[in-house]
Amino acid sequence: MSKTPLLLIAAGGTGGHMFPAQALAEAMVRKGWRVKLSTDARGARYAGGFPHVVQVEQVASATFARGGFVARAMVPLRIAGGVLAALWGQMRDRPTVVVGFGGYPSIPALAAAWVLRRPRMIHEQNGVLGRVNEVFARRVDRVACGTWPTTLPAGVEAVHTGNPVRAAVLERAASPYIPPGDYPMSLLVMGGSQGAKVLSDVVPEAVAHLPETIRRNLRVAHQAREEDMERVIAAYEAAGIRAEVQPFFRDIPARLSEAQLVVSRSGASSLADISVIGRPSILIPFAAAAGDHQSANARSLSGAEAAVVIPEKALDVETLSRHMATILSQPQAAEWMAANALSQGRPDATDRLVQLVEALVQGAPE
Repeated sequence: MSKTPLLLIAAGGTGGHMFPAQALAEAMVRKGWRVKLSTDARGARYAGGFPHVVQVEQVASATFARGGFVARAMVPLRIAGGVLAALWGQMRDRPTVVVGFGGYPSIPALAAAWVLRRPRMIHEQNGVLGRVNEVFARRVDRVACGTWPTTLPAGVEAVHTGNPVRAAVLERAASPYIPPGDYPMSLLVMGGSQGAKVLSDVVPEAVAHLPETIRRNLRVAHQAREEDMERVIAAYEAAGIRAEVQPFFRDIPARLSEAQLVVSRSGASSLADISVIGRPSILIPFAAAAGDHQSANARSLSGAEAAVVIPEKALDVETLSRHMATILSQPQAAEWMAANALSQGRPDATDRLVQLVEALVQGAPE
């Protein structure tokens, strides 16, 4: 078996888990490590940006959050099957370190690492531990947190690393901000995989209600769920707004660097990208997020006067349009918000996480 150290990354099937996992994978590959990614079929859709040398292993996983009675009853069996497969895989190709980024698909690899006593850690992106990370917080060697402070179980200590961002984001870090004015401007709308519907309901009409002096210069890039795309496209066309609507933009860093304003949910990865690049934003925390963690995430940017936060229950066309118009009509204020966002960025978050991974190697059993 190869003596090259092996990092096994375990992450669930959303961009919030996968993007920081990708950042760590990129860094460890550059350091000469072998890297494997353990995820489910849903997570594999987000693996396209990982280095091509990263081996993607799909595991059996499930969640109690979706499906009927029979589907939920099968969840423990599917997870158990995934754990057994992970045990076999880790015995055949023993990982040097296992790092979990949350989500049900991270259970098999972390559980197997716990049984086999492999060095292991978790990274929590949000200000409130996710369900899986809460279970493993007492069963790992290190807990790293992207948002600070993070609510932790009693007796559990953590290291604040910040949330890693991808290399493509770092390439755009601190990109010069062009404040809004009487010239072409870009609005980026990021909804997240779960919370996109409300933004699709409200944002197009809010843009349509902007003053004509702003609207005529505006170009919109809007992430929308596939089932919402047709009506979102129709809404922008009816209002005469130039808009590109896609279920997922693979060039988010470039679009962020070009944006005068971002309207977004307050997922941890989105906020990390926004702050490392440094852009003003309007944040609408996802009300159904577990433990209301998106509201906790948004506090750092709102407290720094880098973002306007609109609770979902207060979101309507008039409110959103008014805030967009205020920012897009006041270039100095927008520039101030961009600078404040940049002050909250942690571009060295990946380096901090790498240091923790390398520290775990010390004293690891041969």
